[in-house]
This record gives sequence, C-alpha cells and structure tokens, in this order.
Amino acid sequence: MTREKRNLTGVERHLPPETIIVSKTDVKGRITYANQPFLDIAGYAEDEVLGKPHNLVRHPEMPRCVFHLLWNAISSGREIFAYVVNLAKNGDHYWVFAHVTPTFDAAGQVKGYHSSRRAPRPEAVAAVRALYADLCAEEARHANPKDAIAAATELLSKKYIGPGGTYEDLVFSL
Repeated sequence: MTREKRNLTGVERHLPPETIIVSKTDVKGRITYANQPFLDIAGYAEDEVLGKPHNLVRHPEMPRCVFHLLWNAISSGREIFAYVVNLAKNGDHYWVFAHVTPTFDAAGQVKGYHSSRRAPRPEAVAAVRALYADLCAEEARHANPKDAIAAATELLSKKYIGPGGTYEDLVFSL
C-alpha cells in the first residue's frame, strides 16, 4: 500500500523519550535494517519494510525541499539533523528528531545511510509544523516537482533561515 492511497487518520503517535528508532538503508534508500521500535511505531512487520524504499513512511505533509536538503547532505558524505513527520501503515503519524549519517566502505565511498531518531521536543514540533505547512503550500503552487522544491527551498532560506544560515542552524534554534 503506497502512502498516497492510505487514509490519514489525524492520530498522532508519540515516541517514549528513551526510545531510539534506528534504520539503515542502501545508497538508493532501500531499508536494509529496522529496529523493533521503528517497526512498532510505524506499524509494520520486518518483512514488510526490508528492501522497500524508506519513503514508505514519508508523510504527505513532509516538505519535499527538506528531503532534498537531507539527500544532498548525506549523499555528499555529510550528516544532517532534521525534524520529520512520518506516516504509519494505518495512516497515523509521528514526529521524530532525526540524525542521518552516511556509512562508508573501506575506500571511503558512501555505501549506505544510518538514521537514528528520537522523540522531538513538543515546542519544536509546534514550530516545525507551521514551517512545514508553509513550505508544503509553496510546493503546491508549482506543478513541476523541481520548481516546487526550488521555490520552497528559496522560501525556507529567505523567510526562516536568513543570510549565511543553514537548515541545521534553524533546527537547533527550535
């Protein structure tokens, strides 16, 4: 079942503060490992996620431009921190504070990605929810996905980050 065909329930799930969700993917973003807390909150069995694209849990209210920033960072060998709203199998959603890092082979080439996620601070989620709604609205104004990402990235930079800043500066200021 793709995320587009799932009905959104509007029900928010919450991670316990001590819980860490871990997943690993190959360079194409296909899940190679998922810990039990990931499976529990997302509502999947292990055999339903292994080998599947990680965007299986991408919520439609997650701005594409943020994922674009994330993929640019990790594919170039840098880590990134991000607030992410994910979609559970049944249509519920859950917020996480994610730390995504590339993993390297012996030759120093990126061979996959490792993501550790924990419960975000509620006040940060409130701020990010409004920010992401603004970014998604900007993306919706453009029929072409590349134009949508570019326009929302520009909005993010000009309205929320400011000159010389980065998305991570914003994330850590919340």
